[in-house]
Amino acid sequence: MADSLILSAKGVTKTYGAVVALSNASLEVHSGEIIALMGANGAGKSTLVKILTGAITPSSGEIEIKGRKQTVRSPAEARAAGLVPVYQEPSLIPDLDVTDNLRLGNTPVEPFRHWVDELGVHDLDMSETAYRLPLAIQRVLDLARALASEPDVLLLDEMTAALPTDMVEKVLDVVRRQKEHDRSVIYISHRFPEISAVCDRANVLRDGETVGDVDIVDGVEDHIVELMLGAPVKAAQRSGAAAQISTEAKAAVPRLRVRDLAAGTKLTDVSFDLHAGEVLGVAGLEGQGQDELFEVLAGISRPTGGTIEIDGAATDFHHPADAIAAGHVYVPGDRAGALLMQRSVRENIALPFHTRPSRWGPINMGAEKGKVDAAIERLQIDTRAQGEVQRLSGGNQQKVTIARWIALGVRTLLCFDPTRGIDVRTKREIYPLLRELAEQGSSVLLYTSELEEIQLACDRAVVIFGGRVVDEFKAEDADEPTLMRAAYGLTDAPGSPRPEVGA
Repeated sequence: MADSLILSAKGVTKTYGAVVALSNASLEVHSGEIIALMGANGAGKSTLVKILTGAITPSSGEIEIKGRKQTVRSPAEARAAGLVPVYQEPSLIPDLDVTDNLRLGNTPVEPFRHWVDELGVHDLDMSETAYRLPLAIQRVLDLARALASEPDVLLLDEMTAALPTDMVEKVLDVVRRQKEHDRSVIYISHRFPEISAVCDRANVLRDGETVGDVDIVDGVEDHIVELMLGAPVKAAQRSGAAAQISTEAKAAVPRLRVRDLAAGTKLTDVSFDLHAGEVLGVAGLEGQGQDELFEVLAGISRPTGGTIEIDGAATDFHHPADAIAAGHVYVPGDRAGALLMQRSVRENIALPFHTRPSRWGPINMGAEKGKVDAAIERLQIDTRAQGEVQRLSGGNQQKVTIARWIALGVRTLLCFDPTRGIDVRTKREIYPLLRELAEQGSSVLLYTSELEEIQLACDRAVVIFGGRVVDEFKAEDADEPTLMRAAYGLTDAPGSPRPEVGA
C-alpha cells in the first residue's frame, strides 16, 4: 500500500426527511490502492459515491482530499479535485453524438480515443448519436471519458454489470494499470471473483453505516457476507408462513414454465417452473437480470431467446395487454409509474376494467363498484384521501397497485419488490395476502431485495446471478446467509451443472 492518504471520508450521513440513506459512513483510500465498496442492496454504496463526487450533498460528515477538508458541491468540483466517477447508468446525453458529449464535459479527444481502443472498441464513429449505441458500448465510453481526465481516484459503480465477458476482462486490466501508475480506484461490484482479482481491501456498508474494513485474502468472502448481513436472524423469527406446495400440484403442468430465457444485455439464460398455488421467490443483487425477466413476463419487452409456457401452451406476449388478458399481471417496484397519482383510489383500482377497446361501452357500475369495494376491504386500504392517490402513504399506494389486480381477477401475480420503501406493518399485511392468493389457486412470482421475505412468504426460491439461475432452495433452507452467498455467485460448486429447476 502506498503511504499517502489521498481520500478520507468520516461520519458521512445523508437523510431524506425520516429516511436515512447513510449514517456514519467512513472510508480511506491511499494512492495506488484499489478498494472494494461492498454491501447488500440499499446499503448506501451508490449514495456514498455520489456524495464523494458532488452529485449529492451530505447532511453531515467530513471529506478530505489530499489532506485538505473539502466540500464538494458538484461533479465538476470533484473532477477538478481528481475524483472522477462512472455511475451505474450511462451518463451520455442520449440525443447528442459522441463528439458533442465529449465537448459537454471538456473531455480531451485523443486520450479518450486511446482508452476506447484499449477497452476493445475499435473504429468508433464519433458522429453516432449516443442512444443508438448498445448499452455495453455506452458504458465503455463513460469509462474512457473518465480515464481521459487522468483521475487520482476513479470511482466505478457496477461498471461491469452490463458488459460481456471479454469487455469485463479489459476493464479489470485497466483497473490494475491504474494501480501500477499510483492511481486509486473505488470499485463497486456484486461479483466476488472480480473483487478478488483486483482489490486490496473491502469497505463494507450495512444499512448506511460502515461496519468493516477487511483485506482481500483467500476465504474472506464468508466474513464479508456476515458483515453485510449483521447478526443472523433466528429461524423462529422468520416463522414458516410458507406452506409447502403439494405433491399433486408439483406433478401437474406448471402454470408458468420458463426455459433458457434471454433478454436485453443482462438476462442470458433463465429457467424455472412456477406452479398453481405456489409463491416462488426470486433473489438477486441489483443488475443481475431480474428487471428484464419481469418485464418480459409482463409483456413490457420482448425476449431475445428462450421460451415461455402458460399451462403448457407456448406464449409470446407482444404487449402488456396480452399478459393481462391471460391473467398474468404485474406489480412493479415503482409505485409512481404504476398509478395515476392525481386520480382517486377507486379510479386506479378500476383502471384495468376499461383498458381494452373491445370492452368500451356502457359500464356496469354496480358490478365494478362491488369488486372495487371488495378489494379495498380485503387490503384494508386507507381511503380517507379519496381525491388523489398521491395523498396516500407509500404503503397504501402499494396496496392500490395490488388491489386493482385482485379486483380484476389474477391467475399469476408478478410482484417486483412490492414492499420496498414501505412500513413494517404494511409489509406484514402483504405477506399473508400473497399466501392467501396462492391458497386460492393463483401463482405468485416475487422478487424481493429484502432476503428475509423469502422465508416469510415463499415456498421456494431461485437465485439469479449474472443473468442466470445459479441455485434453487426450499423455503426452509433459504436463510439470508445462504441466499447472499448464492447471490454473489458463491455456490457450493461454481460452474457445475445445476439440477433441473422447478423439479
